[in-house]
Amino acid sequence: MKVLNIVGARPNFMKVAPLHRAFLQHPEVTSKVIHTGQHYDERMSTIFFDQLELPKPDYYLGVGSGSHAVITAKIMMEFEKIVEQEKPDLVLVVGDVNSTLACALVTKKLNIKLAHVEAGLRSGDREMPEELNRIMTDGISDYLFVTEQSGMINLAKENVPDEKVFFVGNVMIDSLCAYQEKAVKIGLLEKLNLTKREYVLMTMHRPANVDQEDKMRTVVAMIEGVCKRMPVVLPLHPRTAKHLQKFSLEKRFRNIPNLTILEPQGYLEFLNLMTNAALIVTDSGGIQEESTFLRVPCLTLRNSTERPITITLGTNVLIPELDVETILATVDQTLREKQSDSIIPPLWDGKAAPRIVQHLLNELGCLSVKKNQPKPKVNV
Repeated sequence: MKVLNIVGARPNFMKVAPLHRAFLQHPEVTSKVIHTGQHYDERMSTIFFDQLELPKPDYYLGVGSGSHAVITAKIMMEFEKIVEQEKPDLVLVVGDVNSTLACALVTKKLNIKLAHVEAGLRSGDREMPEELNRIMTDGISDYLFVTEQSGMINLAKENVPDEKVFFVGNVMIDSLCAYQEKAVKIGLLEKLNLTKREYVLMTMHRPANVDQEDKMRTVVAMIEGVCKRMPVVLPLHPRTAKHLQKFSLEKRFRNIPNLTILEPQGYLEFLNLMTNAALIVTDSGGIQEESTFLRVPCLTLRNSTERPITITLGTNVLIPELDVETILATVDQTLREKQSDSIIPPLWDGKAAPRIVQHLLNELGCLSVKKNQPKPKVNV
């Protein structure tokens, strides 16, 4: 069996790495990695590939920047050539970026089996490009692998046949479990003169928070307020850097006392920073999951989340209004509280990738296991 694994943006690397390794445990499988180049910073891509022990991509499409339509179209045109050349038995896509949908569309138009890992997640906000990517990818996938119970419920409501859906856990947690010990040893806190549990880690990059001047000014004011309470470490996303400059806020931002501004970090470095933080403030999706597993309190500056289990079982608090007073009041309350004893979500045990691979080999008749192997029971 030949499998093509798609990566496009950095969160995909953490999800595909354990899957690729799990495929390699089966000599009857040829597993190849296709990098679309949607995140086109070669230096950062190389760091992630090296740290996650991924091989050099078998194909690099190098699509670069552009509008959603341009990126999607470029990926489709280039990926179609690879599929016609490789003739895979299965294409595996992860997450919800444009690369996910683009490669999914090509795959199904060429009548090839498609697996979607991290299926069923829904924010209910169709203004988010990622939400449209999730819905459309799930709608055409042959095998849907779900990370949390809400995904099972969402797919059932959308009338996806039960036999296509598998509750397997979270492959991002597979990577976290595999590399957490290594991340602890890199000594980043000493280099940055930080003390464990005495700093706030912050990321901010979503268009809804940084693309408009009034929102960007609110974000800067919020950072100033948090820095008066505790040191803040902020790896600066290229989108955020661009808009700070565009709105003449860069000087004010870089002069904030108690703020450590970093370049985008490698996987191990960022995992080290997450593990040791007192609090994480973010608008990211994946960080909500990682902070839940690490039991580090997380404030998410968004009006919705596609990962509700991080709120019901985890450490995550959603802040829908980008309002400085509300955010700072929640920061104060969270920092006063003792560290959470949150429950780890079901099957977030570092073994999701082997479960996914076993299901796929079973479904495609490539593994000598019982064809009617029962799925994990989930109360929906």
